[in-house]
Amino acid sequence: MNPGKNGLITGILSFVVIIGLISCGGSEKMGITKRDFGKTPDGKTVDIYTLTNANGAKAEITNYGGIMTSLTVPDRHGNMDDVLLGYDNLDDYIRESPYFGALIGRYGNRIGGGRFTLDGKTYTLATNNGPNHLHGGIVGFDKVVWNAEPVETKNAVGLKLTYLSKDGEEGYPGNLNVTVTYWLTNHDELKIVYDAVTDKPTVCNLTQHNYYNLSGAGNGDILDHVLEIRADRMTPVDENLIPTGEITPVAGTPFDFREPAAIGARINDDNIQIRYAGGYDHNFVLNNQDGSMALAARVSDPASGRAMEVFTTEPGIQFYSGNFLDGSLTGKNGASYKHRYGLCLETQHYPDSPNKPDFPSVVLRPGEKYHTETTYRFYAD
Repeated sequence: MNPGKNGLITGILSFVVIIGLISCGGSEKMGITKRDFGKTPDGKTVDIYTLTNANGAKAEITNYGGIMTSLTVPDRHGNMDDVLLGYDNLDDYIRESPYFGALIGRYGNRIGGGRFTLDGKTYTLATNNGPNHLHGGIVGFDKVVWNAEPVETKNAVGLKLTYLSKDGEEGYPGNLNVTVTYWLTNHDELKIVYDAVTDKPTVCNLTQHNYYNLSGAGNGDILDHVLEIRADRMTPVDENLIPTGEITPVAGTPFDFREPAAIGARINDDNIQIRYAGGYDHNFVLNNQDGSMALAARVSDPASGRAMEVFTTEPGIQFYSGNFLDGSLTGKNGASYKHRYGLCLETQHYPDSPNKPDFPSVVLRPGEKYHTETTYRFYAD
């Protein structure tokens, strides 16, 4: 997308995430299966769907929050493992989840003070992160039950999710009709396609919140993972993790990942930005700002040989190093998710953009179309 004037283009709002998976060899029957995943406290039925391609790559997705609960990819020896943090059951996702695997909307990341002004009118949002609005509010897209429909083509299986975010939901203006379709192709790609339209001017910044551990979910921390980010600049934050409005160079700071570096190498440096976040939880201003698809980041795990490249049309990427994981959450297969056991690379427009006129705009108006694409490509060395 063009991150310039309004970051908007013609057509239905589409946000595409493509995760390229390595073929594990052999041949398996392509298909999608469905099983019961429980009920919400208000009695809504929740299902979970398993997408399998002809190469044996698998992704599991539930219609609660559009959550991707697992993603299985091979290591350098062809051994398959699930690289996503998450839970085995619905109740845990409902009870307490730091957005494991979830679809995020209407606004990914933080909006300072829980308010913004659009066309001269101030909108007050739910505050769920101290004084801030975070990831869509108290009941964001990650906590609603989406309508789900299996879909299939000759070379892909998918899951189509639809949801109407009503005018006033969590304080946002406008009815926002959203369609999200996950596709797992026989080219070993997992695609997530977001479409939405609004009937009133609003703000929108959609993303997806997978927590990755390329050693396998629960298999230690991510401090030895090696990270590269194609960003010369970042947006520093205040003590509430809200951008100050500045855009500053990464050179000479712990945020310089222009050359590959271990995540743990500088994560405890005596730096005010590191202290504010307890590690990394910052937006990087990507070097590519023309809206074309470009390499944004690369992360690899020396132990397993798994690696992941991130391509995006978005102007920013949030690198989060799992600072708030503290061992209190028990995930899949009884694993304790301790400090920095997972990392997030969330492609996005910048945090608090509705209150920062110099940041790329996130305003979406009736009749306008917004389109972003992100590709997470997995391979093994």
